[in-house]
Amino acid sequence: MPGFRFSEFKPEMKGNTKFEQLLNIFQQLLLITAGDVSQALSYMSDLDRQYQLTDDTYGMADFIEDLKQKGYITEENQEGQQYRMTAKSEQGIRKQSLEEIFGKLKRTKSSGSHHTPFTGTGDEMSSDVRAFQFGDSLEQISMTESLKNAQINSGIDDFMLLESDLEVVDRESKIQTSTVLMIDISHSMILYGEDRITPAKKVALALAELIRTKYPKDTLDILVFGNDAWQIQLKDIPYLEVGPYHTNTVAGLELAMDLLRRRKTKNKQVFMITDGKPTCLKEGIKYYKNSFGLDRKIVNKTLTLAAQARRMDIPVTTFMIASDPYLKQFVQQFTEVNNGRAYFSNLNGLGGFVLEDFQRNRRKKLK
Repeated sequence: MPGFRFSEFKPEMKGNTKFEQLLNIFQQLLLITAGDVSQALSYMSDLDRQYQLTDDTYGMADFIEDLKQKGYITEENQEGQQYRMTAKSEQGIRKQSLEEIFGKLKRTKSSGSHHTPFTGTGDEMSSDVRAFQFGDSLEQISMTESLKNAQINSGIDDFMLLESDLEVVDRESKIQTSTVLMIDISHSMILYGEDRITPAKKVALALAELIRTKYPKDTLDILVFGNDAWQIQLKDIPYLEVGPYHTNTVAGLELAMDLLRRRKTKNKQVFMITDGKPTCLKEGIKYYKNSFGLDRKIVNKTLTLAAQARRMDIPVTTFMIASDPYLKQFVQQFTEVNNGRAYFSNLNGLGGFVLEDFQRNRRKKLK
């Protein structure tokens, strides 16, 4: 795959069993190969030779057979010469992305918890149970879980309910948020020897899984933009590939605002993951393209869309994977016009920025 340096891929053996350890690596490779199971397995074999992922008791053929038996891949034909991902495998990648990107924040001071701080009217109890903390209200205490803990810790004969036994049910704000995630799939996402599309896909999958599982009343629309912009489904993300495209940011913003106009929620926002400057416009049936520097015509049209989004109370948070000063200057200008936010992130920091900003916008009550 262009932009991916296989020699720099360092597998991490996470999991309790050999299958789980190999599955973690396999799912990472599926994102890199845009869902090409055969290519991912070929990479696995190369990694096995280099890092001894398997041993005499569990070989690569055992792993492939388990993938089939457990429903992660299926054969395209009776000869078994072609494999494809299943829905179970796609779900597994989403969950892995969620843990990899957002799970890290739960173990840091920035906190990965997505709960809003609003309590009282308009809030509802969630299904999440956690340890009691100072400041929690009495009505939040889960008596069933707390008594069970006390029984386990002190026994029946010396039964005693201590603060350490208490567990509470979290409250979650019922404020709904509609989010559009824009993913740049222009050619620059694999230029300069860097694979930037894989981290972008991980962020999209993690954010989608977070909303789907924790905030089912929220909405998430996903679109990609190159020469044009079009909407995709959640199931399409692992298979995304970069095309021979320019960057039509205007088309992406127009589609994003059109999608959000249809949403009845008051909280609306756009996340835009990109690594390049806007280089393209569509005028009628023709494309106006300029990859050399910042074209005044393209930039002004993009800024016009930024202002329009601001009038619609739609903040745009831009995640720019770039270090060029003139690109930063453009993004800062775009952000000022939109009154949004901008982050200039390396690939490893991208996920954390998404979660933090997603939290902040949910906490903003719009009247």
